[in-house]
Amino acid sequence: MSAPTASAVDAALAVVTNTLVASPLMPSPRLAPDAFLKLESLQPTGSFKVRGALAAVAMAERNRGIVTASAGNHGLAVAWAAERLDRHATVVIPRTASSAKANALERSGCKLEHVGENYEEAEEHALTLAAEGHSYISAYNDPNVIAGQSTIGAELAHIDGPITVYVPVGGGGLVAGVCLWAQDRSDVRVVGVESAASRGLSAAIEAGRVVNVPVGRTLADGLAGNLEAGSVTVEIASRRVDEMVAVTEEEIEEAIRFLAAEHGLVAEGSGAVGVAAVMNRRATSVGSPLALVTGRNIALPTLAGVLGDASAQ
Repeated sequence: MSAPTASAVDAALAVVTNTLVASPLMPSPRLAPDAFLKLESLQPTGSFKVRGALAAVAMAERNRGIVTASAGNHGLAVAWAAERLDRHATVVIPRTASSAKANALERSGCKLEHVGENYEEAEEHALTLAAEGHSYISAYNDPNVIAGQSTIGAELAHIDGPITVYVPVGGGGLVAGVCLWAQDRSDVRVVGVESAASRGLSAAIEAGRVVNVPVGRTLADGLAGNLEAGSVTVEIASRRVDEMVAVTEEEIEEAIRFLAAEHGLVAEGSGAVGVAAVMNRRATSVGSPLALVTGRNIALPTLAGVLGDASAQ
């Protein structure tokens, strides 16, 4: 797998700008002086993933079906992009996937297959379908997906630096995309933010290769898991990320409550880690801190539990 080419980035920008409205940029002075929130949580399907999905679906061969494995935001994004671009998509999810995500995928219009007891087994089936003639779209280890995520930079280009962008990190597709945009801007500092329960990308950057790490339970479930061997996100992030940090479960919950109370925003755990990092001064900010709020797809009982946690009031 190789990094996106300049032509792939240009093609991604064309399809994204023709299909999506730029997500809002909101001042958040209570978070930090001169702080901003980039509300990717307001994208269709509720997360930034739709950027990469649009780019990858648009570049897939027209005579092949599209397949992916996901029980979350990536699957929803691929299904949405395929419908908009008149393509056929199959999303494979494990039988243990949450009913909320499964129901959303059922409504999306994709072909939904329930296979296996975990993500790895679902992905294995999806890759078998790809070998039979479908185009497989990885959630992060795909140059067109990364090119799509880089389009967020076009919506930040008007901001005068210096700025420090706080990027939620799981497999690294989004932070790799931000790095592509920031590579020519010396006034932009890029901070990758992981859940303390799952630090796959930071471990890979430190080791110079993908290594397996312990993965614990986390409210930021969309960031949890080990990386694919040879993931191109490691190389891209290694060249441009200025700092990798982690936030705890308590800090993630605090960030979700802050976004709800201060801005009336719903955020899932994965989408709130950047805010958590700013709140708790996990990294060195140069200029204005800008936190990417990347998703809102949190189960209502989970959200109610976080908001109603009396011990945190």
